[in-house]
Amino acid sequence: MGLRSFGVEEELLLVDPESGAPRAMSGAVLRRARLQGEGLHASPLVDGGIGSELQREQLEICTRPCTTLEELAGQVRHRRRTADRAAREAGVRIAALATSPMAVHPSLTPRDRYRRLADQYARVADEQLICGCHVHVEVSSPEEGVGVLDRIRPWLAPLLALSANSPFWQGRDTGYDSWRWQVWQGWPSSGPTAVFGDARAYRDTVRTMIATGVLLDEGMVYFDARLSRTYPTVEVRVADVCLIAEDTVLVAALVRGLVETAARAWRAGEPPDPVRTEVLRLAMWRAARSGLRGPLIHPTTWRPAPAGTVIEALVEHVRGALEGSGDLAAVRRALRSLRVRGTGARLQRAAHARSGRLVEVVRDAVARTV
Repeated sequence: MGLRSFGVEEELLLVDPESGAPRAMSGAVLRRARLQGEGLHASPLVDGGIGSELQREQLEICTRPCTTLEELAGQVRHRRRTADRAAREAGVRIAALATSPMAVHPSLTPRDRYRRLADQYARVADEQLICGCHVHVEVSSPEEGVGVLDRIRPWLAPLLALSANSPFWQGRDTGYDSWRWQVWQGWPSSGPTAVFGDARAYRDTVRTMIATGVLLDEGMVYFDARLSRTYPTVEVRVADVCLIAEDTVLVAALVRGLVETAARAWRAGEPPDPVRTEVLRLAMWRAARSGLRGPLIHPTTWRPAPAGTVIEALVEHVRGALEGSGDLAAVRRALRSLRVRGTGARLQRAAHARSGRLVEVVRDAVARTV
């Protein structure tokens, strides 16, 4: 395979421009987006666009498949601007926040599947006003895709740390940089996975999970990384939605680098790290707890290490792939920028420290989102 195509889905909050509170306005915003020719299409990651999500206080934007970082950056910024224009016309704004800093009781989007989710999962579904960033990267076959899934497992926690953007929940600082990750763990199928070995084992696992009756359908297989049901892609789902569009592109570049690196290792017959899922879950918790502020679990030693050391190890791990795609210099520039200004969690806390008011956190996020 040549340069792999990739794209992203970003979930965004709809907020009141004055109070900062989430507003259940997705229907009105989507009507205006459709008038602009920007509604979500039947194949979102083919055509791009804007669509609804589980709660009426949020939207999803999708890029088209891209091959360069410049193209992806342009797509992300365009989709954010378009969504914000439609939101403004409906009297709200968009904010790339993975959780709402303001207290909120979200309201379900009136679709049959979402009603079934609410009936089945009760309070877990009620609390899912959270926004993630999902990165899709092209693979040549399900076998290659599962080979990739088995080999990227150790490196997903650092992506969460880089993207951490949800320190506040229901009006309080949680102490976590990614509280979204904690809320997401309420779903019965979320989190890291064991090594599958091949595509047949992956499909058998999914079929068995659905046969338990606990999951509604395959769409509820909420692994940290999975094969897409719709596209010939691996979908990596660990990241918070990033406050800064540049960080979304950085995460996507690293994910594509991980996929290419893992695919090369799979083709060469190199075995995946057999690290247990229990250890992977601890690494994810560590990344969610302190983001880049504290130590992370190093993906080769499985011992604590400074966050900067772990992020550098990630870049070195995918260096060959980044050089092959011409992305290495851009990734290093983006990482330098991120280190200087901080993650979304750091920026949110800084906005709160300046004013002591959560509404100012939201207003600052609205400005940074677009």
